[in-house]
Amino acid sequence: MARQTPLVVAHRGASSEHAEHTLAAYVAALDAGADGLECDVRLTADGHLVCVHDRDLRRTAASRGVVSAMELAELERIDMATWKNPWADLDDEAPDTDPERGRILTLRRLIETSLDYDRPVRMAIETKHPTRYAGLVERRLAELLDDFGFTAKGAPVQVMSFSWVALRRMQRLTPDLDLVMLVDDRRQHWARVKPFVEPHWILGPGIETVRSHPGLVRSWIRDKGRSVHCWVVNDPADADLCADLGIEAIITDEPARMRRHLGV
Repeated sequence: MARQTPLVVAHRGASSEHAEHTLAAYVAALDAGADGLECDVRLTADGHLVCVHDRDLRRTAASRGVVSAMELAELERIDMATWKNPWADLDDEAPDTDPERGRILTLRRLIETSLDYDRPVRMAIETKHPTRYAGLVERRLAELLDDFGFTAKGAPVQVMSFSWVALRRMQRLTPDLDLVMLVDDRRQHWARVKPFVEPHWILGPGIETVRSHPGLVRSWIRDKGRSVHCWVVNDPADADLCADLGIEAIITDEPARMRRHLGV
């Protein structure tokens, strides 16, 4: 199989340099030339989709707040960036930063930001489950994407999940969108989810799965004709492996570094 240079998708933005899921992280990724942006979305108590990975804020905001129990106005008052570099205020040589780029980020604003760039930018949106709102997350996501005209075939959006139930739900709501079944051997073995995966869905294995089972990945691509997107790829050797296997896209914390390594 011929080597294929994969698309470079920024995992939670340029999250090796900036606090994940903040506007600062995504602007840095866009300025670095990332082909796409990956984000996790959760629903607030008043129905807004926000870009947050964890169900609560302890890791990224030193708060005990649970995202699904808080309204957007509450979340917007919280600093989501200081944890990444807690000593920045003591560094006289640190560049000035815009506090608004370190606040909670709505999916709507992230999409609007990507549209400000004069090149196509793909969005890889993961819906997090389990959640108290269950299918409402996908319904709100479908409505938001429709606002931007992003539900038609060829839209620069793909929806991802570890939950095949969530993907089936999304398929009913937006039948023309690309869907990605995320696979992680630490949580779920491929054999367990395989019966539920539709033939046209993209497969999204973690890099550990790709390293451990390159023959399986090669079979998915060569024999089954599937597209494969891999996460999280931060090592140049792993990027080379993905390229050699014909993987279509890599999701990385370091989009600038991966682009330089791949020569794109």
